[in-house]
Amino acid sequence: MSGNIVLTGFMGTGKSTVGKLLAARLGWRFADTDALIEERQGQSITAIFAKQGEAAFRQMEAALARELAGKENLVIATGGKFMLAVENVQALAASRVFCLTAEPEEILVRIMADGAALRPLLAGADPAATIRRLLTERATGYGRFPAISGGGKTPEAIADEILALI
Repeated sequence: MSGNIVLTGFMGTGKSTVGKLLAARLGWRFADTDALIEERQGQSITAIFAKQGEAAFRQMEAALARELAGKENLVIATGGKFMLAVENVQALAASRVFCLTAEPEEILVRIMADGAALRPLLAGADPAATIRRLLTERATGYGRFPAISGGGKTPEAIADEILALI
């Protein structure tokens, strides 16, 4: 198999963890779009949002999508809105894309374990309500891709499921 595998979905669904496992099993390289942007900008996503705004961050994502599309044998873990942008979907059209899903309650537990302060879109008094609202808003966009439920599964089991599909 050649090309790339893209893991998309809401924050906290395991894209990076599963992506690293898939890359190791396939002998491919792993790329985390948020981590690459942070590394290149020398600041966190939160700082980029605060200093440059979300629009500038989305432009960085689009440039990265075009760059990664020119590579082969990558497992790419995207930020939560990355594959909702039509230009990014078009850039990565030759890739196999899977949307990792989880229930809102499980997402909140995972994010809180990682530190919710690191997630600028969840700043506010009721992150659970924000998660539910954002999942509803993004349902159509995420629905364009085959869904892999991570609910109650280990990252290894999710990786196995994706490997079976490809």
